[in-house]
Amino acid sequence: MSDLKQIIVVRKRRKGGHAHHGGVWKVAYADFVTAMMAFFLVMWLVGAGTKQQRAAISEYFKNPSMTQGQSTMAPSGKMGPGGASTSMIKLGGALELPKGPGDQQAFAKPAESEVEKLAKAQEKRRLEQLMKDLNEAIAKSQAMAPYKDQLLLDITSEGLRIQIVDKQNRPMFDTGSGALKSYTVQILHELAGFVNQVPNQISISGHTDSAPYIRADSAYGNWELSADRANAARRTLIEGGMQPEKVARVVGLAASVPFDKANPAAAINRRISIVVMTREAARAALSADVATEPGPPTVPHLHSPG
Repeated sequence: MSDLKQIIVVRKRRKGGHAHHGGVWKVAYADFVTAMMAFFLVMWLVGAGTKQQRAAISEYFKNPSMTQGQSTMAPSGKMGPGGASTSMIKLGGALELPKGPGDQQAFAKPAESEVEKLAKAQEKRRLEQLMKDLNEAIAKSQAMAPYKDQLLLDITSEGLRIQIVDKQNRPMFDTGSGALKSYTVQILHELAGFVNQVPNQISISGHTDSAPYIRADSAYGNWELSADRANAARRTLIEGGMQPEKVARVVGLAASVPFDKANPAAAINRRISIVVMTREAARAALSADVATEPGPPTVPHLHSPG
């Protein structure tokens, strides 16, 4: 027997048989991202365009040709019905918008009236929230509990109005004087913090009843008295922490705007009115020669004790 060397061939199988697919997912993912970008671009164009522009986009997808027409069928092209159009296509890279004087641009700014409307709505919500916070604070405050029935809150055309009214046996001021009672000072100090919560400016007005008040020198009456009391309230609010620049107007109205019109001599007519004004009211107050205050509410919001 001849000695023959047996040749053994060892074939090694390479691992990772799918290695040649390693980059395929990247291509598929890139295609997906591109498709999503195109989708969101179309959605943005539809949302940003005018009604006429949206109609034009809709017509394009019904009839993808640059040739103007009313047909809802795709035009015939080199590849048959529905194929590529033979019309020339502009490759400008952007949607061409009408440029006529009456046409609206897709990037047009919101109308000034719309901006003003939104600002007023936001301001109204802010003042309503302030009124809610005040009502809750007054209801929970032990210090203010005895005076709840003398605090009246309502929303007027000028803004949030806070009125502190006299009671027959509990006046806010010394008789015939601008000197505040100690509890009135306490109330105003409490209110100062709440008024500071909003950026709005305020108006302060003093009111008297119809009883004539004339000092011996006859030069000082209800007009002077109401103005002094309004200014005393201003000083006390600032002492309580209110920013001085928030005050836009301080006026004395004497008995010209009675709370109780049926009884001008009633104690409730003697009051201090603090209005957290809207921006529009503040502009009017700072520009008008004569400032006025809205009349008393038809149904005032009265806090009853307890």
